[in-house]
Amino acid sequence: MDRFDTLLAFVRVVEAGSFTKAAQTLHMSKTTVSQLVQQLETRLRVKLLNRTTRQVKVTPEGAAYYERVVRVLGDLEDADDVLAGDLATPRGRLRVDVPSPFARMVLMPALPDFHRRYPEIQIIMGVSDRNVDVIGDNVDCVLRGGEITVPSLVARRVTDLQLGAYAAPDYLLDAGTPAHPAALDEAPHRIVGYLRSSSGTIAAMQLRRGEESVELKGRYVVAADDGNAYLAAGLAGMGVLWLPHYMAKPHVTSGELAPLFQDWRIDPMPLYLAYPQNRHLSAKLRVFIAWIDELMATF
Repeated sequence: MDRFDTLLAFVRVVEAGSFTKAAQTLHMSKTTVSQLVQQLETRLRVKLLNRTTRQVKVTPEGAAYYERVVRVLGDLEDADDVLAGDLATPRGRLRVDVPSPFARMVLMPALPDFHRRYPEIQIIMGVSDRNVDVIGDNVDCVLRGGEITVPSLVARRVTDLQLGAYAAPDYLLDAGTPAHPAALDEAPHRIVGYLRSSSGTIAAMQLRRGEESVELKGRYVVAADDGNAYLAAGLAGMGVLWLPHYMAKPHVTSGELAPLFQDWRIDPMPLYLAYPQNRHLSAKLRVFIAWIDELMATF
């Protein structure tokens, strides 16, 4: 193994906080990664990492060394990009993770345009509503609704998703049309619960009309932590849904959903693109971010 492999192994362990995860992203064995870091510490005569059976933490000396190594590796990748012509023709594999409804209804239909522009970029798309460990799972970027508070990520706000309340005609026929949002806390009304994967709790919704404000959790008999499953439950008449307009629009047009509480306002949900702050911003990631900005400007 050369010096580059040693530095890269150290960087990935710091970012992942785990030899096991670092080994997975580098396609090496855990033993090899551990040996590379030990070789680096021996050469530098400095302890870079504190290891326990449960976790790996960087030492103060290791943190300072990490910051400099990340810049060096980024400069090397820039040099490779220029020599290979990647700044003019970005290429390579790009790992992104996006919410399932957004992937199905927005990104996948638009990807032919991205492919025409950048035919040598191969996108590996993780599709889920769970909180992905961007650094530990070696993901280049994520798109997520709601605020991103992870300090190790750079979060760019790309758009605001307008929200509304909707229900299937079968549900309204059975339970009646609620005249006020507060009715959703009482029988016979119910919602479909959206389960936050980060906390395991049901997301509440706040509605405003003039000076009046109502925060609801609602009664539910089914909850889901995936946007497509959540929508499917609402279409089946299991309860009232809180949906971004882009998800609801085709089903309102087809008559599968009806809008509710149209004189009430729900705060928009910000959509963020996030990537590791200390990771080199490659040419392929730069053009993907620019394309997302362009796509969302017409959203």
